[in-house]
Amino acid sequence: MFRKILIANRGEIACRVIATAKRLGVATVAVYSEADAGARHTRLADEAWPIGPAPARESYLSIPTIVEVARRAGAEAIHPGYGFLSENAGFAEACAAAGIVFIGPPVAAIRAMGSKAESKALMERSGVPLVPGYHGVAQDLATLTSAAQRIGYPVLIKASAGGGGKGMRVVDRPDDFLDALEGAQREALASFGDDRVLIEKYLTRPRHIEIQVFADTQGNTVSLFERDCSIQRRHQKVLEEAPAPGMDPARRQAMGGAAVAAARAVGYVGAGTVEFIAEGDAFYFMEMNTRLQVEHPVTEMVTGLDLVEWQLRVAAGERLPVPPEHLAIRGHAIEARIYAEDPARDFLPSTGRLAHLRQPRQVPGQVRVDTGVRAGDAITPHYDPMIAKLIVWGEDRPTAVRRLAAALTEYEVVGVETNLGLLRAIATHPAFRSADLDTGFIARHGESLLPAVASPNSTDDLVVLAAAALAAVREQDMAIQAAARATGDPWSPWAAVDAWRMNGDGYQDLHFRRGDGVDITLRTHPLPDGAFRLDLPGGPVTASLVEDADGLLLAIDGVSRRLTVTRRGTELAVIIGGRNHALVQVDPLAPPRVEAAGGDRVTAPIPARVTRILVAPGDSVRKNAPLLVIEAMKMELTLRAPMDGIIAQVIHAVGEMVEEGSELVTFVTINAAG
Repeated sequence: MFRKILIANRGEIACRVIATAKRLGVATVAVYSEADAGARHTRLADEAWPIGPAPARESYLSIPTIVEVARRAGAEAIHPGYGFLSENAGFAEACAAAGIVFIGPPVAAIRAMGSKAESKALMERSGVPLVPGYHGVAQDLATLTSAAQRIGYPVLIKASAGGGGKGMRVVDRPDDFLDALEGAQREALASFGDDRVLIEKYLTRPRHIEIQVFADTQGNTVSLFERDCSIQRRHQKVLEEAPAPGMDPARRQAMGGAAVAAARAVGYVGAGTVEFIAEGDAFYFMEMNTRLQVEHPVTEMVTGLDLVEWQLRVAAGERLPVPPEHLAIRGHAIEARIYAEDPARDFLPSTGRLAHLRQPRQVPGQVRVDTGVRAGDAITPHYDPMIAKLIVWGEDRPTAVRRLAAALTEYEVVGVETNLGLLRAIATHPAFRSADLDTGFIARHGESLLPAVASPNSTDDLVVLAAAALAAVREQDMAIQAAARATGDPWSPWAAVDAWRMNGDGYQDLHFRRGDGVDITLRTHPLPDGAFRLDLPGGPVTASLVEDADGLLLAIDGVSRRLTVTRRGTELAVIIGGRNHALVQVDPLAPPRVEAAGGDRVTAPIPARVTRILVAPGDSVRKNAPLLVIEAMKMELTLRAPMDGIIAQVIHAVGEMVEEGSELVTFVTINAAG
């Protein structure tokens, strides 16, 4: 076994590898960009070395820098994690040249399977069924356009050198092909340093099923069974589970056998995943990922194995730890990816600081959280917006689904938008519970999956207002008490917070603005027993808010419930069952805010880099015409004209970083220009 390894990655996978290395007594070296200084993985590792600026191409994708750090730190091996350089044959070669073990497959296997086009050609020669498509070397527009026409629309454009939904576009008609191709190529180049693509027939209701394979240097190759990864958005997985629902032994054996044959065909060593698309009784080879997958924990949960330990042992020259006849599936596991994104805005990534983070209680063997962040950390535009992975296990699938839904209600995040509401809706959706799965699940059930806004007089709304009011009063009480103690006169009448008024009952008015823009004024009346009478929109109630070892407990007319209240400036978030309810506390004496008009300009929805400008000053554009393309968190966003008009100014150039809210394009209406 190695004495010291370097992890050439960041976030939760770096933390995950460090955990196993520590258990095995292996020292770890972390690397970090300027954006990740002080990140969780740098604190867990035995050493942490800086490797450059925030952009991945200048840090986590810099092969010379990472190899040099490994050499200087005395690391015997490098674990690449997933993403970044994990499937880069040049990186594996550089490690070998430096005398450092690459914890992954041989270079030849990476080259053969790392290219989707080459791997499909290899599978075709081996008799593995393929989705109809073009996997050739030629990348000129005429060849690709002709191939799409021959395959028949809709088609799927895919980056040849990587996965994770990056560099992937669905094209429904020929007129959209060029824009989709250029976007896929730019995204592929930014994510993998390679803009080659392949084209396939787009299946309408397929399931995404993958086989985990493992091989050692002694010629042993095994299948560690399948995972169903059909629940996706933007062609990127959101929920994964093992085993695949409805998988019968005959199909499991057929798919596992095909995956093992694929691995043996290229002399594979280490952890790999062979991905298939399945529709009806047929299954087709898609690609092989020559690395550990994001969703590997569900395989670990149903097999009882540590796949990172297997990686380290195989890379150190050991045999596979468990023979094939001892491998078995036990129970059912599901993984949910917690992302900083807004499902209501087409899954737009969300950046910001994690002002509040509370994870579900972890139970060994049942509930597990893999994360790379802590409360106070920032989600930046430079990297993938995944916050964590929540993994649950049950004796059977219904038990696992119930456990997933329960754990999701315990997850609390404030500071960025998240997909937690979507995940909870999926976990409780009848179609998911009945395992009616395919890659179009989210799009098909979109209306019922997006969290609904609470109605003004709903129970939740009354609870939110009561909690916000009592939390605000409680904060005032604590602030006044602290000020009184600081003066040395705690008995001063100015330290009282009983809302005393001459010739009348004491009360205090509090002003809030809900997320839907509605202003609400609440009157709070303190009572002798420490509770309050609250005049709420739905009528008066008696309420109290106390804090104990388990957090805040709100009681309304004798009915109590657990919740969380957080504050950032004037913004309050009341969290009930994992769902955030936002309020702003309004000072009625403050001067009114002046909102800038936005009808004649386009602004950046998130911090991003400008990658393409499609218009110039003086151009006439129609509403929804594409104006420019920005890139954030490895994803491209096309910004469009909000109305008909003439471009007045394009403010930023290609390559420039822009902050959220920055003006990008200004224009005038056609009538005004006329």
